[in-house]
Amino acid sequence: MKFMEGTRVLGTHELQASSITRYQVTKFYRERITNSRYYEQLKHIVEPSAKECESPGSLDTSGEHDNTVTPGLQHKYAQTGLLLVTDRCASYCRFCFRKRIVGKNSDEIAPNFSLIAQYIGAHPEMTNVLLSGGDPFVLSSAKLDRILDHLLPIAHLETIRFGTKMFAFAPKRFEDRALPDLFRRIHKSGKTAAIVTHFDHIGEISVDAEWRVRSLRELGVQFFNQSVLLAKVNDDAEILAATFAKCHQMGIRPYYLFQARPVKGASHFQVPLRRGLEIARSVNQRLSGIQKTFKYIMSHYTGKIEILDLGTDGRLYMRYHQNKTSEKIGRIFSRQHVDAACWLDDLPEE
Repeated sequence: MKFMEGTRVLGTHELQASSITRYQVTKFYRERITNSRYYEQLKHIVEPSAKECESPGSLDTSGEHDNTVTPGLQHKYAQTGLLLVTDRCASYCRFCFRKRIVGKNSDEIAPNFSLIAQYIGAHPEMTNVLLSGGDPFVLSSAKLDRILDHLLPIAHLETIRFGTKMFAFAPKRFEDRALPDLFRRIHKSGKTAAIVTHFDHIGEISVDAEWRVRSLRELGVQFFNQSVLLAKVNDDAEILAATFAKCHQMGIRPYYLFQARPVKGASHFQVPLRRGLEIARSVNQRLSGIQKTFKYIMSHYTGKIEILDLGTDGRLYMRYHQNKTSEKIGRIFSRQHVDAACWLDDLPEE
């Protein structure tokens, strides 16, 4: 296998033991980053590194198995259902937290949307669903329409979300003439259509992507962006501030800056929490008031934790942005900080 550091011969067992995701990148993205002044940063997103062979961690950092209520549907937070609709992406990110699924024939992908619709219908507290995977836009528009056949009749669903990195990898996907009708169909059903883009770096935002985003916004589609804080890629306040400012200009609300997870084969992307806080603070110093809408988040097994600050008492202060137990949401808690800690589990419980 060709790594950035050189070619190595690996057996099938070694590839599986290290959770090495296969290499795949769209021609559009490969040409864009190759011709970009940011190539030395952006190459780490899609090009394999030998570090993946020695990068420890878990393949389910957020407890997705434990929160699966029926095949393909997770219900961790009361208001939100997460649907795994495909195990494929246009390109494979080396830091992916679903390495156990992507690029493989996974049995975690939804096989029966009638069964999923029955569960959602029986849970009126669920007001929105997120189509994820994999990337839902690798599916045909006809396939997405068939999924909507099961979701749109559910009266208490208010929002249909799509999580995608396709605007970075292959923006021409959104030239499909069937897509406007799909989003109009969502609106005609009385629901909101939302797309959560995944721009990690200003160098990923192309003119093509911007044009496609603006055209869909004219149809009433809401846009949010999530980024992952990645060592050697975007652990730079100027880069992230430029990314978020550009998203805001395009009508995409900066939503989450995720702490990279301790994923097996990808934990080398993690940035220490102290450094992450310094970057997040510096990003906010570079943005206007209406641009600083992102939260610095750790998507932990116990919930989505907003990382707030490191106190003069040497404690890291946090609060639950989301939690399975509603009483915990919004509550501030702290743990003693440890140098080089990158995850909640690296901090001692008391």
